[in-house]
Amino acid sequence: MRDVNKRQIAGWMAVGISIVITCLWAFWGIIENFHEGWYYPSWLMNVALMLGQYLSPMLIFMSATLIAIAWPRFGGILHIILAVLVVWFFQAFSNAATFFIILPLLGLGLLYWVGRPQPRRVAALLAVGLPLLTLIIFGAEPIFRVSQRLDDGNRQARLVPGNGASLVWAPQGPGWPREGTSWDESQRACQYLTDDGLARTSVSQNIWRLPTVDEAVRSMVRHGQNSGGVWDTANARATYETRPDKESPLWNTHSQVIYWWTATAVDEARAYIIAYDGQVWPRSKQFGPAYLGFRCVRQP
Repeated sequence: MRDVNKRQIAGWMAVGISIVITCLWAFWGIIENFHEGWYYPSWLMNVALMLGQYLSPMLIFMSATLIAIAWPRFGGILHIILAVLVVWFFQAFSNAATFFIILPLLGLGLLYWVGRPQPRRVAALLAVGLPLLTLIIFGAEPIFRVSQRLDDGNRQARLVPGNGASLVWAPQGPGWPREGTSWDESQRACQYLTDDGLARTSVSQNIWRLPTVDEAVRSMVRHGQNSGGVWDTANARATYETRPDKESPLWNTHSQVIYWWTATAVDEARAYIIAYDGQVWPRSKQFGPAYLGFRCVRQP
């Protein structure tokens, strides 16, 4: 009897840890999906991206948990195999990967090998139900917000009246690309942009430029109305009366770009970027992932 109790305790410990990990992946996945994902015009493409990229860690952990509940020893081996695959993926034992992924997987593998959570049906219901509940709770607001986004389809040059910072924002093209680039390249692109913003020349024009972080904060909008942004230089913090969103006339809702470079440098190595929701962070000037772009501005 004592041995049975120990096996049940080990089994429920494994299930509990698995549920916590699966819920964390569910929280991260649904938040990130509606922060940087969900930009395709096609609903099916957005769902495919969500399941294939943002919710796949949750689904993998949930599946592994259900397998381990039904077939404990096979499930234990499966978790160890997943740990080996993580080692192969990272190509090295980085501290973060070891602490947050590899060691928990190895520990779960051993617990499932010796553990027997009873009743199994309750364990399975919790392993599925709690992560799905996490998706619902933390996905409700982003789903509603994204569904209400304003997109007028106008990607031309736009005069955007801000609270003390009215600027003309470049049309889609070399001054407003759909891909990411570094801070220096963004500066050069604006410097060589023609008057209409539709082409780059071989000679510096100095008509367009990157917006300062203060100008960008003051220009953010939500549902066609200025968000009332204020940039606190001393504390390097942006505050808003209304939280901005990825909407017209500033942002392209169907672009993967969710951050823009600003002209404001933090130091020799870093400059400020601004997200569509108005948050501001310093980043290396050499940083240039696909989701970090720019949009040039000029005076009216």
